[in-house]
Amino acid sequence: MLLYANVHMPQKTKTARSEKLFLYRINYSIGVRNMKAPVVDKRDIARELARKYSTMTHDELDILESMLVPMKFAKGEMILKEGDVCRNIYYIEQGLIRQFYFKNDKEVTEHLGVDHTIFMCIESLFKEEPSRLQVEALEQTYLFALPKKRLEEEAIRNVNIQMLYRKILEESLIISQIHADLIRFESAQNRYKKLRQLSPQVVLRAPLVYIANYLQMTPETLSRVRAATLQEEK
Repeated sequence: MLLYANVHMPQKTKTARSEKLFLYRINYSIGVRNMKAPVVDKRDIARELARKYSTMTHDELDILESMLVPMKFAKGEMILKEGDVCRNIYYIEQGLIRQFYFKNDKEVTEHLGVDHTIFMCIESLFKEEPSRLQVEALEQTYLFALPKKRLEEEAIRNVNIQMLYRKILEESLIISQIHADLIRFESAQNRYKKLRQLSPQVVLRAPLVYIANYLQMTPETLSRVRAATLQEEK
């Protein structure tokens, strides 16, 4: 259960919707500073994961619940640093994260994650080697970790836990492929448009400098693309 309400966007004109989107971004950035912890327990999260990824009996939910490790990170706090070994799959109950690495002394944003999504450093997770990726909380963020070792132990014994594990990994790979295809095949404006369709909360909540970096364009190009997109919608 989240403690902030979904925004209702009145269906008047495209211009009105664009202005509403801009105002919501400002109001959201103010409101998030006072964000309270979500009122959820591990059972709630186990049910959310089961609904999204697999069907589970009461006993299987008990097992999944016992695996979950709640975690809280302040805005700007590092969840994983370069050189850490990623040992968990992370579920974001509430918050915003950035996954990035350094190339030629410059940051490259690989992933932006929001409420009710999964992230991991997949190479480090499976090779059990230090990661070159880093993960930072861009808002106060509440996570639930699923330790890979325990998840694999239970997956051997339980087909529905195995299904959940497989579906989570499939989703992670698909998200990576979608991002790669955006960069390979789409124009700057189409990259932005598709990100709005696929991850509207990322567009509303993430700092524009990180959105630009994620879409592999300069902040100036992103500003022009956003202006052109809004002009088309008038």
